[in-house]
Amino acid sequence: MDMLDSPFFELSPVAMWLEDYSEIKKQFDLWRNQGVQDLFSFLQEDESRILECAKKIKLLKVNSKTLELYQANNFEHLSQNLASVFKEDMTKTHIHELVALWNGETRFSNPAVNYTLTGKRLDIQLKGLVLPQHEQDLSLVLITTEDITPYTEACRMEERSRHMAEARFTYSPTSLWIEDFSRIKIKLDQLRRLGIEDFPTFLDVHNEFVIECIKEIKVIDVNQATLDLFGAPSKDILLKNIHIVFAEEMVRTFREQLIELWNGHLHHQREAVNYAIDGSIRHVLLQFTVFPDYLDDWSIVQVALTDITARKKAEHYLEYLGKHDVLTKLCNRSFYVAELNRLERNLLRPISCIFIDLNGLKTLNDSQGHDAGDGVLRRIGNILNQLIQHTPYSASRIGGDEFVVLLPGADEAALQNCLQSLHELLLVDNQFYANQPISLSIGHATNLEHERIEDMLKRADLEMYHQKKNYYQNNDRRSQLSSSS
Repeated sequence: MDMLDSPFFELSPVAMWLEDYSEIKKQFDLWRNQGVQDLFSFLQEDESRILECAKKIKLLKVNSKTLELYQANNFEHLSQNLASVFKEDMTKTHIHELVALWNGETRFSNPAVNYTLTGKRLDIQLKGLVLPQHEQDLSLVLITTEDITPYTEACRMEERSRHMAEARFTYSPTSLWIEDFSRIKIKLDQLRRLGIEDFPTFLDVHNEFVIECIKEIKVIDVNQATLDLFGAPSKDILLKNIHIVFAEEMVRTFREQLIELWNGHLHHQREAVNYAIDGSIRHVLLQFTVFPDYLDDWSIVQVALTDITARKKAEHYLEYLGKHDVLTKLCNRSFYVAELNRLERNLLRPISCIFIDLNGLKTLNDSQGHDAGDGVLRRIGNILNQLIQHTPYSASRIGGDEFVVLLPGADEAALQNCLQSLHELLLVDNQFYANQPISLSIGHATNLEHERIEDMLKRADLEMYHQKKNYYQNNDRRSQLSSSS
């Protein structure tokens, strides 16, 4: 039965076209005689040759499905508007059909873009078959155009989603790590099969298990924000220096993570300490997530690190301000009171103390201004900070010109050594600032057996008071002698 008259052609659920390619065959023969061998390169040199070939195709017949798909009223309506159907991408797709026929193939298939007569875009899968007995002149070719628009659109959406996900990962301002935790899950499952129930106690006994799990982490990818956070010029350099990034603190942090995972918390967060490649500290908020499609094996997990270093510095500074005097860098009265309560509770004995009062601060402020007075206070702060350096002692400014050094664990001999060091530091400072020497009234005490700390402090304070009283009496006497002379 002739295909032109076949009822199957008309009833097919797929759009079918019968076309005559015989004029294209003649064009092929002409080009061959002219020496053309590589048709693909020849057509690419001048794409107008592709369009000229397309115009040589003669449309013989289409079925009802074709008219329906392309929104044509009838065959004449379609044939008179083929330019609207095959526009824009025609040269990119038609070239493959021509090359297939040039190479003697009787079947060809490729995706293409067509348009309905109302302008709607159609993604199609075009298939061609040179019908038997027409191979020599290509006078009868069956073309099917299957509408794959929904499938193609789904593919495009999937690709857009993939690109979006990749862009979010790559350009996220947060440090992102994609890692494989599957080997860790295997190790945890093995422990459960062995009957382990108290996992924290198991880790206390087998601390090496944490280190073994750390070695099983496989880093799949990191984003640019990660390289920026840790000062790494490339992923390779970052991964080669991973031991610097995580350092010793990772064992404690990762131990806590393992307990979270053991308890089924596949999404958790905690603060952690990491290090940049140059060794500088990075405080981070770590957020761990096992991706939904990988809950069974943990082969894809995301670790997000938010840099909170600046916040931590601010917190530490606020904590410092709460316990220190800004001018002298010594501890403040609030710390001093808390430290006394602590020492009273822990019963550490012996305890010694040194009470210090700066002589002549008011006179200095009145005569030279408060900047001069502040400069002297800073000098005392520097002296006392040097005095307690590398010791368990503390030095506090408890008033405008009053200071206390607490010496937990120091007996009378240790106290005397400390007093000697104080006088030596004061002497060096006064030599450097010879035009403005510091004068101190100093009282000291070591607690007696069964003596309360409060009573020991009173004894030191009283001694300091007597020294201060003597200082001002002597100064007044010198002033009177200077006036009378």
